[in-house]
Amino acid sequence: MKLSLMKSNLLIIQLVALLSLGLAHDAFAATNTHKEVDLSAEFSPLVPSRDQREASIHIARNLLLSHYRKQDIDRDLSEKAYEYYLDSLDSQHLYLLNSDIQEFEPYRFRLHNALKTGQLEPGFRIFNRYQERVISRLRAQIKHLKKGFDNLNFKANEYILTDRSKTPWAESEDTLDDVWRRRIKSAVLSITLDGKTKKEAQETLVKRYENQLKRTLQSRSEDAFQIYMNAFTSVYDPHTTYFSPRTSENFNINMSLSLEGIGAVLQSDNEFTKVVRLVPGGPAQKQGQLSPADRIVGVAQGESEIVNVIGWRLDEVVDLIRGDKHSLVRLEVIPTESTLDTETEIIPIIRDKVKLEEQAASSSTINTERNGQKQRIGVIDIPTFYADFKAMQQGDPNYTSTTRDVLKLLNELQAEGDIDGLVIDLRGNGGGSLDEANRLTGLFIHEGPTVQIRSANDRVEVMEDPDPKLVYDGPLMVLVDRLSASASEIFAGAIQDYGRGVIMGSQTFGKGTVQSVRPLNHGQLKITQAKFYRISGASTQHKGVVPDIILPELVDKTKVGEDSLEHALKWDSIESAKFQNLNYVSSLTEILIDKHNQRIVLQPEYTILLEEITLLESQRAKEKVTLNKKQREIENTKFEDAQLAIINKRRKLDSLEPFKSIDAWSEFQKEKASTPDEDNEKPDFIIEESAEVLLDFVELQEVLTAKAA
Repeated sequence: MKLSLMKSNLLIIQLVALLSLGLAHDAFAATNTHKEVDLSAEFSPLVPSRDQREASIHIARNLLLSHYRKQDIDRDLSEKAYEYYLDSLDSQHLYLLNSDIQEFEPYRFRLHNALKTGQLEPGFRIFNRYQERVISRLRAQIKHLKKGFDNLNFKANEYILTDRSKTPWAESEDTLDDVWRRRIKSAVLSITLDGKTKKEAQETLVKRYENQLKRTLQSRSEDAFQIYMNAFTSVYDPHTTYFSPRTSENFNINMSLSLEGIGAVLQSDNEFTKVVRLVPGGPAQKQGQLSPADRIVGVAQGESEIVNVIGWRLDEVVDLIRGDKHSLVRLEVIPTESTLDTETEIIPIIRDKVKLEEQAASSSTINTERNGQKQRIGVIDIPTFYADFKAMQQGDPNYTSTTRDVLKLLNELQAEGDIDGLVIDLRGNGGGSLDEANRLTGLFIHEGPTVQIRSANDRVEVMEDPDPKLVYDGPLMVLVDRLSASASEIFAGAIQDYGRGVIMGSQTFGKGTVQSVRPLNHGQLKITQAKFYRISGASTQHKGVVPDIILPELVDKTKVGEDSLEHALKWDSIESAKFQNLNYVSSLTEILIDKHNQRIVLQPEYTILLEEITLLESQRAKEKVTLNKKQREIENTKFEDAQLAIINKRRKLDSLEPFKSIDAWSEFQKEKASTPDEDNEKPDFIIEESAEVLLDFVELQEVLTAKAA
């Protein structure tokens, strides 16, 4: 890949980098209606089409050969794809029996040859058996549920596993009957302890499983083909993805970033739909309750009944979430901190249009004192790396871009008076335009390389600062977190490698790959064809950028980040580019960390954050959950009391009245969702601490300068 590919395919690659941290689609615009289905209908086995066979041959014999990861389509790949496929279908071992697995075992090392010759029967046979098991299981559960819960003993000291992925496949239907009895028991407990009656719990679960059964009966060959093909592509890396024709249409529409919806990047996660990230300035991000790694299990239009979407195709869930501007959508989600998939909460979001200007860079200042002297720190928040590509292509000299906006903000900050330091806030910035990351870096260095790109044929291209003009040479801080990805990591990595500024926050996402979209006779293939490397030669892939000063955060790193994704490309390094390390930071890092640690432990917000992280980690560590009603009540009350205490400690810091119960807080959240606060909030304690670290940096540099003189 030559750098010129960034010109011919610049738009598509930059947008993929912006929108796609995983098998992602942005959930934006109009609802979809689903026809009634006869729940007693027989399941008709699915068969592959001629177009699907041709597409599989093209992918196996041509496109995958150009993948960045050199991997033969052989027995080893067949085994990995086989395991991944079973996991994609039945990750929790709730439907298939060990006898099914033994029957499929001959396929383990044969799928690669079948794929190359368009023989899709093995994949379809496995899929059809899985569908039969799901339909049979759901019908049985619906039948039992309609009889009521009299046979469930809520006083018994039983438990349910939070993760069954490592348990052996069930030897019999009787074994699965017991697993499902416990699942139903857990679901009833979750619903009734949330204030609903047993009758309401019964109705909820019957509707949930009827909706899931309805969707299963609507399965078509494209469902089987897409899951099966992605079992192969995902073995190469998690960002190489087959899009069916319908999914391709959604993907292409979303490139415009002008649709109406909630502003969330979603991805298929086995039978669930998982939130990958929130679009900066979008309704979900403003509303504040939806989080990365939350799983969406139900969607409702306004106040209407929630539709269960477990097992739905991603494009169908996207269609259901879409809707008109200012309309209400309610999402039923399994929060990332939940230990069971029966524990859900409802999040109301008012749909709106996500506009480029709402994601634009903005500035503010922090005024503080140090040694009796007034200090002024500039803060520039960059939610994404953007550019008005259309205006750029049309030759508009005033086109909008991240670098242009930051330059303007810098000039405005300095016009209002000297600033004693500058903070660039990239927290939550999922990436965007590579060219903008390059140009933005150039504002803070005289000249030199900013990033290296290695293609699948091992050719390395080096991007250089396009403008030797240095716009700002003062003290610099870059804030990052786990959701800072792609272009954000390129910028932060370059600033760190040059020693130009201090990097503070948590280890970044680690997405250091480049994708392009290739058309097929049937759908599209998004394929990884290049990898980013820092100017030091270290990859941003997998490890991301490790800050100079590390801060704890709430995000579950086992669920969010490149190193949490199966088959992600590994970290490696290449030869360093030629650049001059300014060495402003390295000799001072240990002292900066020491001063920061002494100060941060005195911050009440920091103490509260640590308490919240400890609470969430204790939830995540649970391997099983009790099915004894009294014990579950005790555990729930203990967790809710701990949550409420943390919430009220923050309320006290803001001189606000405490909530009397967790329910009161939930009601407040619902009211807040319908009227999002557009006003700028006060700087968070991390921003304030970044200003203090910058002032430490200034003082230490002055001491070094005085000694040198």
